[in-house]
Amino acid sequence: MLPPSSLLFLASLLALPANAEIYNKKSPVLQLNQKSYGSLIANSNYTSIVEFYAPWCGHCQNLKPAYEKAAQNLNGLARVAAVNCDEDENKPFCGQMGVQGFPTLKIVTPGKKQGKPRVEDYQGARSAKAIVDTVVDRIPNHVKRATDKDLDKWLGQNEERPKAILFTEKGTTSALIRALAIDFLGSLDVAQVRSKESASVEKFGVSEFPTLVVIPSKDAEAQLYDGDLKKQPILEFLRQFASPNPDATGKAASAPANNKPKSKSNPNTKQTPKKSTAAEDAPSDANDEPEAKSAQIPETPALPVLATPESLDSSCLAPKSTTCVLVLLPDGTTADAELPSTAKDALSSLAEITHKHSLRGAHLFPAYSVPGVNTGSQTLRTALGLKDSKSVEIVAINARRGWWRRYGNSADFGIVAVESWVDAIRLGEGSKEKLPEGIVHEEKAEAKEEKAEAEAEHDEL
Repeated sequence: MLPPSSLLFLASLLALPANAEIYNKKSPVLQLNQKSYGSLIANSNYTSIVEFYAPWCGHCQNLKPAYEKAAQNLNGLARVAAVNCDEDENKPFCGQMGVQGFPTLKIVTPGKKQGKPRVEDYQGARSAKAIVDTVVDRIPNHVKRATDKDLDKWLGQNEERPKAILFTEKGTTSALIRALAIDFLGSLDVAQVRSKESASVEKFGVSEFPTLVVIPSKDAEAQLYDGDLKKQPILEFLRQFASPNPDATGKAASAPANNKPKSKSNPNTKQTPKKSTAAEDAPSDANDEPEAKSAQIPETPALPVLATPESLDSSCLAPKSTTCVLVLLPDGTTADAELPSTAKDALSSLAEITHKHSLRGAHLFPAYSVPGVNTGSQTLRTALGLKDSKSVEIVAINARRGWWRRYGNSADFGIVAVESWVDAIRLGEGSKEKLPEGIVHEEKAEAKEEKAEAEAEHDEL
């Protein structure tokens, strides 16, 4: 005989209508079918998490409170959606997505090509906090982390676009500012400047942190935002200067811009902003929202390959070589071989990071792929003490200054983690190790130069 708790649960299932939905239209969770998945998720510039469920599934019903709480916390930052796989029209789609049990959660992040996102199974805890933390980690970062050295150069790029700068004491880029950069991708450029960049802080008269400043055009006076540091009011403020993408999360993209928030032209007089939280407006229901057309993201070129010891030496190990980043592929792999997922993730992340910087016209040290069959890679691994030749390694090397640094998170080669490591190097943060003797060969470089000169003389004769 079944226990009373099981009988009650069975009775609740039998009481469900034939095509019951776990999430109703008032839920913060978007309800999707195959068509709306394509327009709202696959073609989006935003990160999403999608639950594939069946109404009769007890685990799905148990997940509902945490999933809806995650949707509320991620509102304005990412999309939280669900597909009812018990609906006949959705069954083929659920099969195509590889759903074999309920609930299945998948995280969808924008890929290199429009409409071809990266899809991965969510393997974390079924709690709101765990879901939110995982999704936030995968929000793309289109925010320029500017310093005193390169802020003016960044301001001079894409002069037709307004610029927004967040002055902050934090070194990390928050989910809120990353989401705003996605909202205005291609129409307004966003940067972040740390409080320690004294020249930039003084230039805009910033005295408190955080402070958000907008430069409407090249010769226009800077405008100060003095409202709450929350998604919706900031988005409305920025709408004065640029239009958000049609893909912008929530209702803000279609809201009229008649009531413009107040701004001040003198950054020296400001009110203390309130602490930031997630946006407050609930996202539109999937059935009511028109098909979104997201901003086109150019295809990302693959990293250049250093296939020979000579190319490795000349690109990164010559006496005058400055900082470069190397993806050392597992021993025996070739440039066109089928690579393990960790290697693909490492190459993809660095390719997107370097491509993003090139689109902005920002200088970033070069990054290269080094196949395992390159004997120079094997020699370098040995010299640096990287003993596991079957692993993927990312290292930064500066031969001129004689230091190197290893990417230490072998469990996560995602773009957020890798970019944080790259930014730390670019900003001079974190510790470096001294290059071992013998990696940079002065005599080898001089011999090559002499050989090249001799060949040139021979050609002239």
